[in-house]
Amino acid sequence: MTAAGLTARLLGHGRAFALAMLGLLFLLAGLYTLLGVGMPMSALEMTRGPAMAAAQGGWSAAQALLVFLMWWVMMIAMMLPAVAPTVLLHAALLSRGAQADRAPALTAAFLGGYLAAWAGFSAAATAAHRALEAGGAVTAGGMALTAGVPGALLLIAAGVYQFTPLKGACLTQCRAPAAFLARHWRPGAAGSLRMGLAHGVFCLGCCWVLMALLFVGGVMNLYWIVGLAAFVALEKLTPLGARAGRVGGLVLIGWGVLVLSGGG
Repeated sequence: MTAAGLTARLLGHGRAFALAMLGLLFLLAGLYTLLGVGMPMSALEMTRGPAMAAAQGGWSAAQALLVFLMWWVMMIAMMLPAVAPTVLLHAALLSRGAQADRAPALTAAFLGGYLAAWAGFSAAATAAHRALEAGGAVTAGGMALTAGVPGALLLIAAGVYQFTPLKGACLTQCRAPAAFLARHWRPGAAGSLRMGLAHGVFCLGCCWVLMALLFVGGVMNLYWIVGLAAFVALEKLTPLGARAGRVGGLVLIGWGVLVLSGGG
């Protein structure tokens, strides 16, 4: 095979490259989250029976960085399945266009922009985590809210948000990769980065309150991590997604009301 033929064949595998990149990143993020790198306990240990000691003292810069990484890597593991169709479509379009020779790099830039949006969320979550723990509202060991009322109110807020116009508008963008890419397409690395960031912002608008529910069940509780990731994927990737989101909203509201009434 000639060099030109080999190059053409490799470029035709832009989608395969993107799939391999997503799979490797998901595996690494999942392992990092499961092992609880830098945390006092692994996610498995916290899920089985987290320590419920109150917070003692403040955080060092190193501790804050580790908590940020915990949030960010966890978000990567949770959100990659839902964003995969958009990333793969972006890679496929690049492989057939004038920028085919740069498809791997541009796909990486798109994904980098998407993950940067979740890095912003993770920074905000880390700040909230630190403030809540310092105030004794979140346990240091279990990383969960210590009182039932705040958790109940958060459940109700997440349920109500499922019915808001902002949630609906953002979910529409997430559920239509082809329409999103056609509307926001930009050439070059900067353009791909910008597109990924824009998609990440829409994804944040769709899911940020759901991700905040990790404070209810425990930030590193695997049941909550897997459950929320599955629910987000159901909303975004299946024909029943919009309806499932509304049903989920009602369940969250009912759950919160039940806890407030003393029955949960």
